Amino acid sequence: MNYNIRGENMEVTPSLRDYVEKKIGKVERYFDTPPVAEVHVKMHSQNTQNSIEVTIPMSRLLLRAEEDHQDMYAAIDLVVEKLERQIRKHKTKVNRKFRQSGTKDVFKNEMGVTQLENGWTTDENESEVDLVRTKRFNLKPMDAEEAVLQMDMLGHSFFVFSNAVNGDTNVVYRRKDGRYGLIEPEA
Repeated sequence: MNYNIRGENMEVTPSLRDYVEKKIGKVERYFDTPPVAEVHVKMHSQNTQNSIEVTIPMSRLLLRAEEDHQDMYAAIDLVVEKLERQIRKHKTKVNRKFRQSGTKDVFKNEMGVTQLENGWTTDENESEVDLVRTKRFNLKPMDAEEAVLQMDMLGHSFFVFSNAVNGDTNVVYRRKDGRYGLIEPEA
């Protein structure tokens, strides 16, 4: 894996870089062959709070985790735990799917090829999503500020609405820092 490590409001020291590469390199043990991926690491320091964001785009799988902590080394450890949890969850889901179909001893490498115990390989084209609820509602035309007020009134973390100015479907959401974000479709 190639590492792209950036620091905002902080200097990425060689010891910090080595620690990141050593810790994130541990996720390679979950793959049969070392994944060929560009690991994007963004470290940010603001006052006494340090945060780290890690993104590992691979074919058929995107690993992404972020963590905040007062100690950057502790934040790195916590973000690696999140990445490992994501990988284990993905592998469990893939193995469960093939166990239900009657095959045993299934594993998946990072290229998306699943090898069965009899030596056959298959390329998984469909993903299984377990939708537990579907909601339908009218999109009322309003501006972003009114949508934020509606979202807060309902106690939700996001709110879908129709933009009164241009008629597009937009989403407002509450960010981790307590401020709000707006999602709009591209023109």
